[in-house]
Amino acid sequence: MTASITRRRSRRTGMKSKAAAAGAIAVTGALLLTGCGDQRDKTTTTRGASTAPLFSMLPKKIQSAGVIKVGSDINYPPVEFRKNGQVVGIDPDLAAAMGKVLGVDFKFNNGTFDGLLTGLRSKRYDIAMSAMTDNKSRQDGVDPATGKPVGEGVDFVDYFTAGVSIYTRKGEDQGIKTWDDLCGKDVVVQRGTTSHDLAKAQSKTCEKNQKSKISIEAYANDTEAQTRLLGGGGDAGASDFPVAAYAVKTSGGGNDFQLVGEQVEAAPYGIAVAKGNTELRDALRQALAFIIANGEYDKIIAKWGVQDGAVLKAVVNGGK
Repeated sequence: MTASITRRRSRRTGMKSKAAAAGAIAVTGALLLTGCGDQRDKTTTTRGASTAPLFSMLPKKIQSAGVIKVGSDINYPPVEFRKNGQVVGIDPDLAAAMGKVLGVDFKFNNGTFDGLLTGLRSKRYDIAMSAMTDNKSRQDGVDPATGKPVGEGVDFVDYFTAGVSIYTRKGEDQGIKTWDDLCGKDVVVQRGTTSHDLAKAQSKTCEKNQKSKISIEAYANDTEAQTRLLGGGGDAGASDFPVAAYAVKTSGGGNDFQLVGEQVEAAPYGIAVAKGNTELRDALRQALAFIIANGEYDKIIAKWGVQDGAVLKAVVNGGK
């Protein structure tokens, strides 16, 4: 295991800290003074609704459009995926809840994961929301492997926490328990993800320790990686814990894959916003704080069975 790979140290308990609870009450109380009322029972978004509690925080351009354009790789269940022609998952549900208090719609646009930040920089999207890990490399716009600039950095509004898990075909763990056990193995990942970065870093460690390096197969999306592994093309896969756990539970009725070892590198998912677009960033942070305070956030996280990854407060650029 590389020096940068650490086990997840804590699990979220059901009791919020006093400070977090006080902050949540303060946010809700301040918004109630504006006449917003309790939003938790509203089921539709009023597009461009100036009466929404946080509508006035949005940039004028988005107020006029009534839409926030979201760049997302919509092939990453349970975070975002298509079901019966609809975009569903953790991210769409959270976006819809935030949209209610902002008074706008979040429109998800499909793209490859490694092209989302490029689309954000070119203003094709207003935000990127796609289980994207908030880290310093993305904040600063540099390649994590080389440290060289790859484009303008972004700001993140952190909304969830997840680590990376290893999974194999069911009944074929080949003794794999940790990342060190991947030396000399074939590993499938989604291109441009934290899992991809970890696999490359671990491969270098394998060589340094005079072991065979990892053969890495990187695919455009996680579904392709899973299909390759299931077909016998690889020894193991690596993906964010919620995605790996969902695949283990649902693929082949739970008979295709199994998790091995523990998740590592727990880090925040963030909604990416272009540097300088502080008005939109701060509106999103307040919207997230609002739905955390009124309980809607916890309902959505519980719906998808990922309570261990819930955050207690809305933070900007909390990734390291």
